[in-house]
Amino acid sequence: MTSGERSLFPLLCSSCHTPLPAALCNSGESIHCPHCSRQLQVELFPAILRPLHEGGSVGLQVAEGEASCFYHPDKQAVKICSSCGRFICSLCEIDLAGRCLCPVCLEQGRQNEQLSELVTKRTLHDSIALNTTLLPLLIWPVTLITAPIALYLAVTAWRKPSSILPRTRIRIILALLFSVLQIIGWAALGVFLFQKWNS
Repeated sequence: MTSGERSLFPLLCSSCHTPLPAALCNSGESIHCPHCSRQLQVELFPAILRPLHEGGSVGLQVAEGEASCFYHPDKQAVKICSSCGRFICSLCEIDLAGRCLCPVCLEQGRQNEQLSELVTKRTLHDSIALNTTLLPLLIWPVTLITAPIALYLAVTAWRKPSSILPRTRIRIILALLFSVLQIIGWAALGVFLFQKWNS
């Protein structure tokens, strides 16, 4: 069996389940299995027919007195994660915009949207807070409910990351201002009605 045939070992005849020789593949015509004579047509990517090459060694074995990788104790550490400070091997190191990160810090940064290089979209919390204060003005009684909600959204939006593109905090400031004014307005109306009721 040649090296090309060894690379095709998982490719079996659908009838007798014996390995098919590489020479019968990609002929463009129907072939017969050499073992059971079943008619087949096999088309494969040419790369699968090439002989396998032995890859380079991945990660040096740790020697006595050398630091080992936090995630692979049998591998020699070659870098330090710039986020958590853990020693990592060549398998674990991920270069991102000049920073060396380990897989855990990369995943945590992606989930928390702390790595701007990996963020493709963000929720515009400031716009949501501003719209929650302005849109209910069309039906002003609704502001009794939406004003406190908008105030909460504006306060929480202040700490969240803004848009991927540079953006000022003017929307959050306006949302805070309008929501506070609406709450003050409702409080003043409540006091006025209470005083009128008791007079």
